[in-house]
Amino acid sequence: MLSIQSLKSYYESICALKSVSLHIKKGEIITMIGGNGSGKSTLLNSILGLVPRVTGTIQFENKEIVGLAPSVIVKMGISMVPEGRQLFYPMTVLDNLLLGTYSHYSMKEKKNIAQRVDWIFDIFPVLGERKRQLAGTLSGGEQQMLSIARALMSKPKLLILDEPSVGLAPKIIENIFQTLVNLKEKTDLTIFLVEQNAKLGLDICQRGYVIETGQIILSGSKDELLNNKEVLRAYLGKE
Repeated sequence: MLSIQSLKSYYESICALKSVSLHIKKGEIITMIGGNGSGKSTLLNSILGLVPRVTGTIQFENKEIVGLAPSVIVKMGISMVPEGRQLFYPMTVLDNLLLGTYSHYSMKEKKNIAQRVDWIFDIFPVLGERKRQLAGTLSGGEQQMLSIARALMSKPKLLILDEPSVGLAPKIIENIFQTLVNLKEKTDLTIFLVEQNAKLGLDICQRGYVIETGQIILSGSKDELLNNKEVLRAYLGKE
């Protein structure tokens, strides 16, 4: 579904990604782990067309997307849940969800959009209970649910999540991650998860990557990474 080859990303003269290559197959949950400043968010922003200068190739369903506008990339079927949620806090839960449909909104789509809102409320019942509530008044866990739900409203084929567990209580994190697994099992959604909680992220994935200083240094199956001595030492606190 997604193939990245020899990707380099720049902020002015600074090379933040150094020849990154990876692939994601349809229906997989792929996890990437790495420390602060390792290039995780830069990679995700490069996929979405948000980095001003990149070289290399990013192909989505065999179509090159480097150089396309973010709105076009979203319309093709890639949506991201950004780090820090980035909701429209003075707006209601429902309005935030509707903003997630901007890539395919039209009058003739209103019925389908209403049905998708109902589907979202089935997945996250608490959002249905609070649909008229301002997003800024939700709890941290509810805001993260809303951020994921808004991304799902664009009908993505590939859902990208940037550090979804940050600042949340363990029980809330567990519930959100279980929801991601359920979505993968019940739909044809493919998930690319960047996560600081290495154990949680690797537990739900099929394969994973480790990035440091803008380079992929390790890749493998869930079990291979969970049993790798360097991963155990650096990310799981075990010798």
